[in-house]
Amino acid sequence: MSERTLTMSSETRVGNGGDLLVQVLREAGVDTVFGIVSVHNQPLVEAVSRELRFVPVRHEATAVNAADGYARATGRLGCALTSTGTGAGNAAGSLIESLSSGTSVLHVTGQVESQYLGSGRGFIHETKDQWGMLDAVSAHAETVRDADTAGKVLREAVSRASATPGGPVSVEWPIDLQYAQCALDSVPAVERHVPPLDMAQVDVALAAMARARRPVIWAGGGVARAGGELTALVETWGVPLLTSNSGRGAVPEDHPLCIGNYGSSPLGRALLAEADLVLSLGTHFRSNETGDYSIPMPHKHIQVDLDPAAPGRVFPVDLPVVGEIGAFLDAVSGVEGLGESVDTAWTERARETRDRVRATQRSGLGDHAVLCDAVRAALPREAVIARDVTIASSSWGNRLLPMFDPRSNIFPRGGGIGQGLGMAIGAAIADETRPTLGLVGDGGLAVHLGEILTMAQEKPWLVLLVCNDGGYGVLRNMQSGAGRGTYAVDLTTPDFALLAQAVGVEYRRIGGASEAHAVLEDAVSLRAPVIVEVDLASYGEMPTPFTPPVTVPAD
Repeated sequence: MSERTLTMSSETRVGNGGDLLVQVLREAGVDTVFGIVSVHNQPLVEAVSRELRFVPVRHEATAVNAADGYARATGRLGCALTSTGTGAGNAAGSLIESLSSGTSVLHVTGQVESQYLGSGRGFIHETKDQWGMLDAVSAHAETVRDADTAGKVLREAVSRASATPGGPVSVEWPIDLQYAQCALDSVPAVERHVPPLDMAQVDVALAAMARARRPVIWAGGGVARAGGELTALVETWGVPLLTSNSGRGAVPEDHPLCIGNYGSSPLGRALLAEADLVLSLGTHFRSNETGDYSIPMPHKHIQVDLDPAAPGRVFPVDLPVVGEIGAFLDAVSGVEGLGESVDTAWTERARETRDRVRATQRSGLGDHAVLCDAVRAALPREAVIARDVTIASSSWGNRLLPMFDPRSNIFPRGGGIGQGLGMAIGAAIADETRPTLGLVGDGGLAVHLGEILTMAQEKPWLVLLVCNDGGYGVLRNMQSGAGRGTYAVDLTTPDFALLAQAVGVEYRRIGGASEAHAVLEDAVSLRAPVIVEVDLASYGEMPTPFTPPVTVPAD
């Protein structure tokens, strides 16, 4: 720390708010912060830039997206710094995404001088009820009220954000209190205890599992930290594993019993229709992954979730278990003889279904399956693949593209477009010893096109794969399929070769399936930021155009 900002006494160390923030972040294992400097956060940014790594993004929404990507890729806390008022408002949409995914993000935003809080006099950067806005889009929000309690507020925020299931926590910090001197003494971490499992519930669930002849596991994002335990259960029990998009990678998707994110496919539905029990683990059963809740569910349903309100919220449950997923799996996966009642033909059915759903999808993708294969072949197993909402992601990226670790599987769980590049930047900077791939469309990329400058400035090992169809392809397909003509979906896109040249990054182009493997292998080998454009006009259409799983009323 700088002698300019810290003083020592016989009793305590003191510094300004920026020094305190750095200390709390170090206690939490954070080495990188994403944000934008402002007149209302300069003490914080100055200290972070001096002591940690500060990544100056071009938009506050990206600061949160990048912190989110960093957190998902590392399993640690991500941190974003924004300004007050409009700056905090710009971050709100990305906070909604972090809230949807339960990502551990600390969002620290400025605030006007404490004497003017709530005065409504139009102080620069002031906004009406900023705390209320942040509280609405965060798991929790807090205000630093004085220098003496700033450390307590920050550490409580870190504890809340890092808990299971977590979620973003926002702290607004008046600028005068950022400059104020505060104590820097280290304090014990604030621990949040997860309630223990109700073993009576576990025993009832285990008895039902032991009797089942055709059981299925449905795993959601709650299994992200319990992949080893889930793999052990799948193998001990010998049953098919269906996952939500968020649950992918907890069991490596080359495992023969891992069917994956195909629960609403015809073959996935057929499997569920014949099952006599489903064990669901930490899942929301989102509408887009259940065919608007139309999938058949077995009469016997064990639902395990940390949230006591989750069991039965979507599908009926007769055996609820409230508790941490890893603890439940520990309690049941080692039980001797668990798989004895499972039909051997059912275990074989799981393997066959796994192969058939992929073969069916490949036939509908045509040459686009080659692009999927090329991505997987060019990247190591541990590489992060951060995907925006685009046809490539929604079709093959969310299903066919194998995931081997939940930390590699980054995508906007709330479904918002334009967040993929920011997440990819955060994930790439989190670990620069391996490549990261950002899979985006031209429409989504345009939402935060300026972040290409962040990519060029920070120079992470990031391959940005841009699928360019000159517009919002998902909606174009949806409108065309309805037979009413298209509207509001065609967009002007830049010359990506010239754009790459202008910002000083490498550029490559894929114009057909025969080029995909070689171009992506070359792009990854650069160990630097590179834009790879997939020219979809040249590449060709999918045999079965992708449309989103959204119910549209008939005429």
